[in-house]
Amino acid sequence: MSIRRILIVSLGNPGQYRDTFHSVGHMALESLQRRIPAEQPSFASQRHGKKAVLTSAGRKYILLQSPTLMNVTGPWLAKAYKEYLVDEGLSPAEVGLVLVHDDLEEELGAVKIRQWTRSHRGHNGVKSVLASLRPDAQSPPWARISVGIGRPAERDQSVVSDFVLSKMPKHAKGVIDEKASRSLIDALIELERKWEALAPKTDG
Repeated sequence: MSIRRILIVSLGNPGQYRDTFHSVGHMALESLQRRIPAEQPSFASQRHGKKAVLTSAGRKYILLQSPTLMNVTGPWLAKAYKEYLVDEGLSPAEVGLVLVHDDLEEELGAVKIRQWTRSHRGHNGVKSVLASLRPDAQSPPWARISVGIGRPAERDQSVVSDFVLSKMPKHAKGVIDEKASRSLIDALIELERKWEALAPKTDG
């Protein structure tokens, strides 16, 4: 069965932490939308998982910016994903799910495809999602895409926390807008090819 839609959900924080390194997933999705405007409409508020969510709903890609605090994203995402399947009348095999999140261990703007069940490496937002959405025996088409934000030289937890919650400077946003958005498109194409190759073939 072929993938008909791909839900791409970014992790981040609302309010005063909206423009921080920790919310780079939201910025990556906005850059992606600007790079393919013919396919992706502008972001607008829609209801998903019983919450107002900034959404860009194209024919294939449904971009959602998580509206919750990052560390409790999981319950909302599980609800939004299941409701989307019901509302659209689609099976899990027809809807890919991609989680886009920041990564301290990669250089700024570096994009990597991660297996859904790969370690959260201390990322509380990813940890929350993995606890709420567990793949079943059928191995649904789910994946994570990380976007590098770099790491401060010091490993002290308070220093790292201050860094990820600090405002992204203009030059860093430029790197995300140019480098990460192109790489994100390439990663999505790679995932689609992989999922199509693994999809059960039907006769006819």
